[in-house]
Amino acid sequence: MGFRTAVIGLVALASLAGCGGYMASGPNGGNGAGGYGGGGGGGGGGGPIGSVTVGNNGTTAFISAHNGSSNPAVDTVAIGGTVTWTWTSTQGIAHSVQSLGSPAFASSAIMSGDGQTYSVMFTTPGTYQYDCAVHGTAMNGTVVVR
Repeated sequence: MGFRTAVIGLVALASLAGCGGYMASGPNGGNGAGGYGGGGGGGGGGGPIGSVTVGNNGTTAFISAHNGSSNPAVDTVAIGGTVTWTWTSTQGIAHSVQSLGSPAFASSAIMSGDGQTYSVMFTTPGTYQYDCAVHGTAMNGTVVVR
């Protein structure tokens, strides 16, 4: 089975089973906890909670490192948790993290170049929507803060 097929299978499995019962510590000391959709068990990619890849091999995508979800990348963090977006293999294509609607968070600048990062600590519960100011709804995500 190819890596891409495995990731698609894991995303489908995570969407059916939910992704809950996990804990991790963010770079600013915030703990990510709880589940997206309830239930127990891990599922998905198993990467750090609150870590999102921006671009990837020149694609226009936000990809959750924790559960592999993409466009929308969906991540759940605890109140006080931090989400960090990392520009990876962008092939020089510019992207941003642009908060949409309410509740809102501070948006990033438009950046290009691998290794760029943008972090937000979420202190208020809610569902936060975002997209890329360059690519609009073709590149979007959601952060659920509980």
